[in-house]
Amino acid sequence: MANPMITDPKRILLVVTGPTAVGKTSLTLHLARALKAEILSADSRQFYREMRIGTARPGDKELQLVLHHFTGHISIHDEYNVSRFESDALQKLDQLFNDHKLVIMTGGSGLYINAVCHGMDDLPDPDDLLREELKTMYAREGIESLRSKLRLLDPVYYSEVDIANPKRLLRALEVCIKTGRPFSELRKNEPKLRNFEIIKIGLTREKEELNRRINDRVDRMMQDGLLEEVRQLIPFRHLNALNTVGYKELFDYFDGVLSLESAVENIKTHSRRYAKRQMTWFRKDKSITWFHPDQETEILNFVQKRSL
Repeated sequence: MANPMITDPKRILLVVTGPTAVGKTSLTLHLARALKAEILSADSRQFYREMRIGTARPGDKELQLVLHHFTGHISIHDEYNVSRFESDALQKLDQLFNDHKLVIMTGGSGLYINAVCHGMDDLPDPDDLLREELKTMYAREGIESLRSKLRLLDPVYYSEVDIANPKRLLRALEVCIKTGRPFSELRKNEPKLRNFEIIKIGLTREKEELNRRINDRVDRMMQDGLLEEVRQLIPFRHLNALNTVGYKELFDYFDGVLSLESAVENIKTHSRRYAKRQMTWFRKDKSITWFHPDQETEILNFVQKRSL
């Protein structure tokens, strides 16, 4: 039996990533059918079953074409994080590799992709009491209170974290306070060995083209019933899962803070900014080979050649 910590060229994880609305779903479906592969989602927003329209989760027709994993598999009420996803995804991959040489993982959540490909640092487990204290501070004083505290405790991590993401801020603060050391010092960023080979491709478009697709997709979401989806989730708006683009802007509309037109424009603006942050993250990964989503033949040839 092979050592499970040694890369096995007979087991290949194909990662397809890129910014929101770039065209990952369509391209991945094409690849999965051509390569007879199953798809594992690494889009942290698509994990939640109650959030279908606003996360652009694959529809029933797409899910019937190719077997997907980790789409709508948990509830917004469940506690879930990148560490649990790493464990769940690796377990699922072990199962899938029994029947498939190649599995496709796709999504735009860079942290979740990195967790599966390279592993997470062994940081201390969350402290329930401390987490509740920080969440209470966040609820009472807003996200700026988390930013100020992190800037004080760990200026290095503060300079590189997405300061618009309260989950990342909360986790870093937990570690800083619990250990008495900066979060940035404890992150070793040492890749863990995996028992599969990894091929990464990234999808990209010209800025104007991507922005147009983002705007068009938001309009389609509204036509498909996003407003009603968000209306039904109002009682749960305090949950972390719902503190995300496409939902929080419409909560402002229901609060009377914004007109519907302004809320929709904010979704488009915030989605474009999110795409820009995603590309900044992905461009740092030199192992990604970049393609335009329309280069289906070139991508398939590239994957097949690398898989030999």
